[in-house]
Amino acid sequence: MTEPDFSIKKALEEAGTDAYLMTGGIHNADIYYATHFLASDDFIYLQTGTGKEVMFISEMERGRAEIESRVSTIKTTQDFGYREKIKEKKDVSIAYAACVSELLLEEKVKKVAVSYDFPVFYSNYLTEAGFTVVPIKSPFRKMRSVKRPEEIESIKYAQMAGEKAMEAAISLIEGAEERDGTLYFEGHVLTGAKVNSVIDHTLLDFGCEAEETIVSCGEDTSNPHGTTEGPLKANAPIILDIFPRSKKKRYFADMTRTVLRGEASEKLKAMYEIVFEAQQKALGMVKPGVSTSEIHSAVCDLFEARGYHTYRSGAKAGFTHSTGHGVGLDIHELPGVGENSVLLEAGNVITIEPGLYYPEIGGIRLEDMVLVTETGCENLTGLEKKFVLKSVI
Repeated sequence: MTEPDFSIKKALEEAGTDAYLMTGGIHNADIYYATHFLASDDFIYLQTGTGKEVMFISEMERGRAEIESRVSTIKTTQDFGYREKIKEKKDVSIAYAACVSELLLEEKVKKVAVSYDFPVFYSNYLTEAGFTVVPIKSPFRKMRSVKRPEEIESIKYAQMAGEKAMEAAISLIEGAEERDGTLYFEGHVLTGAKVNSVIDHTLLDFGCEAEETIVSCGEDTSNPHGTTEGPLKANAPIILDIFPRSKKKRYFADMTRTVLRGEASEKLKAMYEIVFEAQQKALGMVKPGVSTSEIHSAVCDLFEARGYHTYRSGAKAGFTHSTGHGVGLDIHELPGVGENSVLLEAGNVITIEPGLYYPEIGGIRLEDMVLVTETGCENLTGLEKKFVLKSVI
């Protein structure tokens, strides 16, 4: 297999710097992308203008890094006398920054580019030590927007788990019965927390996790990220938004379905139909070379033509968010499908998720995740869309 090209030479030339430096740990998608290595404690990744890559980690992680990381040059804290520096400076952060300073000197770096979120303490230390520190947009973010085959397979795996969890959640709601407008399952009140628990357990069966699953019902659905912990209501929309991540493969997936157990009002039915139509319109436009803002505008145009509000006209209800976003090592990454114009490329994985939200009615959102192909797109979301599950007896 050909080694992926992670060169950031052009970004360094544009910034007028000798190297790119970033620090992060298990929650930093860029550093995992560059190194294929995970660690609970933060570590350093350095790439010089010549393309040389260096990982700087604690001594205890050396053996694992040599086996797991794609970076061949590994330096550790002990290579730069970290323990001795702690005794000398009586501060672990200053000692660590001093080691980083020596690493840069060893690699003959004088001007170093860092990402916008680079820790200010390290930046100040390096500046005082005589280095020029230049904050730039992370060059890895754009690289990450075009997925390689193995990344696509990882995303598909997370999506499969998400669909299994969605099926379990919808089955639970469909099997409920009504008592005085509230849903009950097997004699107990069916709550949002219970549905969330079923989702979590299903995801764990497939080695996945989701930290912020949205289960929202009734008035709560009028807030795009609203949640309902308590009882779920009959005859009211229930938004289920699941964005799982594979614990091993690290990639996310994303999908949303809106369901209703009972009888839907005519207004809710009309909203669901237009959201579905808007999604189909957007999906039909996805292909390489198409501007994401063009897709977003088409969705807004359709909603407005049918008498619904959008945020581009200043409305605070109706369609109040972008049409979609990239998905990968982060749940929200490039390219965004909104007002900022970006041309889609083959290999992008994006969501298409139009929605309508009105406090007096409720909310509807449908979300599919698609892969941009050479000729169009492949919908990675196979689960059917069904709004009204069953009439309450």
